[in-house]
Amino acid sequence: MLPTFDPRDTEAGSRILEDITSNAGHIQEQVLEEILTKNASTDYLKSFLNGHSDKGLFKNKIPVVDYEDIKIYIDRIALDGEPSRILTNESITELMISSGTSGGKQKWIPKTAEEGERRAFFFCLLATVQNRYLHGLNDGKALFFVLINPDIHTPGGLVLRTTTASEIKNRKDRYPEVILCEDTNQSLYSQLLCGLVQRDAIVSIGTFFASGLQRIIKFFEEHWQEMSSNIRTGQMSDWITDPKCKRTVSLILSKQMPDLADSIDLVCQEKSWEGIIKKIWPRTKYVQAIITGSMAQYIPALEFYTGRLPVVSPAYVSSEACFGINFKPLCNPYDVSYTFIPNMAYYEFIPIGNHQDPNCTNSKDAHLKDHIVDLANVKIGQHYELLVTTCTGLYRYRMGDILLVTGFHNTTPQFKFVQRRNVVLSIDTDKTTEHDLQNAVTIAMHILEPLGFFLLDYSSYADTSSIPGHYVLFWELQLRSNDDIPELDQVKMEKCCSLLEQSLDLEYKMLRNQSISTIGPLEIRVVKQGTFNVLVDFYVSRGTSLNQYKTPKNIKSEKAIEILDSRVVGKFYSREVPNQDS
Repeated sequence: MLPTFDPRDTEAGSRILEDITSNAGHIQEQVLEEILTKNASTDYLKSFLNGHSDKGLFKNKIPVVDYEDIKIYIDRIALDGEPSRILTNESITELMISSGTSGGKQKWIPKTAEEGERRAFFFCLLATVQNRYLHGLNDGKALFFVLINPDIHTPGGLVLRTTTASEIKNRKDRYPEVILCEDTNQSLYSQLLCGLVQRDAIVSIGTFFASGLQRIIKFFEEHWQEMSSNIRTGQMSDWITDPKCKRTVSLILSKQMPDLADSIDLVCQEKSWEGIIKKIWPRTKYVQAIITGSMAQYIPALEFYTGRLPVVSPAYVSSEACFGINFKPLCNPYDVSYTFIPNMAYYEFIPIGNHQDPNCTNSKDAHLKDHIVDLANVKIGQHYELLVTTCTGLYRYRMGDILLVTGFHNTTPQFKFVQRRNVVLSIDTDKTTEHDLQNAVTIAMHILEPLGFFLLDYSSYADTSSIPGHYVLFWELQLRSNDDIPELDQVKMEKCCSLLEQSLDLEYKMLRNQSISTIGPLEIRVVKQGTFNVLVDFYVSRGTSLNQYKTPKNIKSEKAIEILDSRVVGKFYSREVPNQDS
């Protein structure tokens, strides 16, 4: 039974946090016992444990699995309408749908009413931490952008939703009506307009991912003049037709406000949009967005647009479970670690050696289970791949996330999100991970940063249309002055290509250095401004939630590659063979 408390009662919440983080090992054993006792009779567990709920049997008999290993069970429930007891004795009420943009195909993750209660408890704990460290949040309003998609129903009768949409639609009374609008453009426009009218009351701004916040800023850049006109006249634009948006905005935009419109115009007409968030919402104290993992690439852009306001990366949460809370929300954005909450799920960890490719930890490896450690036995400085077991029917499920143990809070480990266990680019025997690619891009950008550039976004693909194949990166650049991108210096861009190659691993450099190279020179294709917004629109049109959208670092869709290629303004190649000795 999870304890209950008022999230506004910081002292009560802090006592609960101290209690559960001081007994992590014991609580984890209780969680596993509860899961096995409750679900021992399910088809899945019974096939391995014969109806027993012994924890030792669980660790010896239950295999480590990927989503593809359990998809057949989820499909039986979602598509064929078979009962939840295939996986869990809790009644599956919804399926949480992953974005499908960062790791490939979308995943359908079971959710139950009990899981909803666990998530509510987690977010009460999160509120405790934020109330403790983020002073002034109660001195005004939070402008937190939330966008949802229409529900999808499976043939088996279950609803497919993102975790965000599930929270919103199951607790409608807690949210402004405009958030329930399922037209992304109308909803975002209306939320921004409401935020502008109340600009002097806003003390914090946020959304779920850093990439989403950057997209919102670009949307504002495209529509601020129209919004200003709405405020000046007291009339909403005719294209906003959704009744929820119209009702919400009409309560706030109730009269002509020419002085407010003039003040917005004055800020937005400035040549550079550096610090635009702070200028438009001058009382803003914090910006909230996930900035760990692949989202770290957006930190320089957020620092530019926010005027270096503190960026808070609050929690480590996924469709599968809620994992950890950032106990130091005002830390440097590059140093974020999450303290795991031990009563959310049962956690296990596969050690990753210092020089081991995380993609080589094969779930079919018979010896893999011999190396797994539990939450209480991880070591500081060690990398691990996360496994999760939940009441909702996931057992020793590979999250695909590589984490670094950075410390402990009481007896509970704290983890830094390092990378996804996925190969972004691959030609011949080279396998370049998302983490390796991001590090190389960051290093290469050091050449352009002194010239006033920062990287808005990037993606890549392996072009094997010619022999040898080569890696192609699409870059969208932005000048701090907000000027149009000038003609790029050929030598400097070629140097970027060479430095990027030099920053990749030894396997890549060896394949580039062979007498008959099996990988050709790396290519950077610079695209015109606004290109990655067009890419967002493409994925959203195919059902991806804007709140969950993450730019795919390995483009697999031919249509997406066509979109990027159609907006290329410059192509540059590495002119040097990378040095294998560095």
